[in-house]
Amino acid sequence: MGSKKPTMNSFLHKCLGEATRSYGEFCITKITKESTSGLTGLSIAASTSPFIGLFGTVVSILETFYVMGSTKASIATISASIGEALVATAAGIFVAVFAYTYHLILKRKAYELVAAVQMQIDLLLGK
Repeated sequence: MGSKKPTMNSFLHKCLGEATRSYGEFCITKITKESTSGLTGLSIAASTSPFIGLFGTVVSILETFYVMGSTKASIATISASIGEALVATAAGIFVAVFAYTYHLILKRKAYELVAAVQMQIDLLLGK
């Protein structure tokens, strides 16, 4: 509350050490790295899962054509294979939607954290 020094158990006290601009920049870099460390994996899941679902769809459709060409397939056999294809598509889209949504939420929270720490560092350094 208006103090020029952070409390002993705060993150800023541990990070700043000596209250200088270079330590402040170090803190921001460290916080940014730590708060965004898991976002890469989430981003990869969000961008690749539709393609994995599409791959499953293509494989199921190819399997359907194979069954249709090799035997006298009934509509029940064909509809089961097409159902598998649609499940693969839906699973890929389902994973992508949630992964992308949580990626954006966590990315925003990381930005807010870094901005709050930047404001505190600026306040402590008297900018």
